[in-house]
Amino acid sequence: MRSSLLLIHRWLGLASALFLLLAGLTGAVISWDHELDEWLNPAWMYSESQGLHQSTLVLAKQVAERYPQVQVSSIPLTVEPGHTLAIGVRPLPNPPNGLAPVKFNQVFLDPVTGEELGKREWGAVWPVDRTNAVSFLYKLHYSLHLPEMWGIDRWGIWLLGGVAIIWLIDSFVGFYLTLPKSANKPKTKLHKAQRHPHQATFWQRWWPAWKMRWNSSTHKRYFDMHRAFGLWTWILLIILAFSALALNLRREVFMPVMRSAFTLTPTPSDLRPRLPVAQQLPPIVSYEQVLALAVEEARVQHWQEPVGRISYSAAFQLFNVDFYYPEADHGVAGAGHKRLYYDGVDGHFVGKRIPWEGTVGDVIVQAQFPLHSGRILGVPGRVLISVMGLVVAMLSVTGIYLWWKKRKARQVSKVIVRESFIGAHRSKRLAR
Repeated sequence: MRSSLLLIHRWLGLASALFLLLAGLTGAVISWDHELDEWLNPAWMYSESQGLHQSTLVLAKQVAERYPQVQVSSIPLTVEPGHTLAIGVRPLPNPPNGLAPVKFNQVFLDPVTGEELGKREWGAVWPVDRTNAVSFLYKLHYSLHLPEMWGIDRWGIWLLGGVAIIWLIDSFVGFYLTLPKSANKPKTKLHKAQRHPHQATFWQRWWPAWKMRWNSSTHKRYFDMHRAFGLWTWILLIILAFSALALNLRREVFMPVMRSAFTLTPTPSDLRPRLPVAQQLPPIVSYEQVLALAVEEARVQHWQEPVGRISYSAAFQLFNVDFYYPEADHGVAGAGHKRLYYDGVDGHFVGKRIPWEGTVGDVIVQAQFPLHSGRILGVPGRVLISVMGLVVAMLSVTGIYLWWKKRKARQVSKVIVRESFIGAHRSKRLAR
């Protein structure tokens, strides 16, 4: 059985190694996406203008009037002091009046003067420069930027979801392979009584798997790195693999499994089919109407947090209204923000999401992105995720190295066996 599991571990590892190497390295970087974006694009992220901020809803309307080819999709309602306003937009596939489609989905404005500071396509494939480098890595991390085929744009997401399943299975197989082989058990009480007093216990035989032999050969050091780092971080690896599966295959795998195991409170987006691009229409009710309804509902709920953002998902015809303080928008510890949902056609209240509330299954579902990103622990969690990204990359590299060395050793062994066979055959012929 152990030899079979070793083969399974080898081929599952090889099938996923390059993908996990890429995911690990990009994950280590995008844990700090917001900070890196500000560092790379200070002119778009910071404002030195003094004075009162204009209404972000008014500024969003001005963007919509300036660019009829887009539909406003996300409006921050609170802006950190000294920062700019980033309006999210959705380029219309069929712009009005014969206008050419645009290739940007974010517009940056000075919140005091309303001046447009820049615009970009978040997650653009090409060209990659400082304006979209972080978002390029972010999208590469979960989708590989695979293009749309046959009207489906989720091939990369599904592929990496499949890799997450392989990773999860392989993590359990690899853990089992680190366990020490079973010691010879005494057959009778007499044998048990005669057992050597210094025979190692299970934990004593397993402990070397957790250690590094720093003064050994390169091959042994790589083997120890692969095994020991995998053991010490095993729980975190399982969490990352499971949460990656949950995020990439949410509707296809994760939610059906969760519904079979737990009682879940479905979110509004879970209850609605994802509309194809051609049917993703602008909302009929206005942002102002939905915002007024959300503020009243928050007052009834006795929420203290201000409205942080209002956004519209054309794919589900839903408004999302998030409540948070500006300084907690990035790297917040916990499971996210409080949120209210409203229908985009008539504005009726659809539902709400409150972090850490609901059934056990609800909490597990809510925790997947905060766990995967490390934001569940705030800044320390993000540091941990960056380290784990490097660990995942290291495990992939050492796994490939060990396979390659064993492959070369097997090839040399085959040559030796073949030459020995030929030599023996020649000796027999000469003897005749």
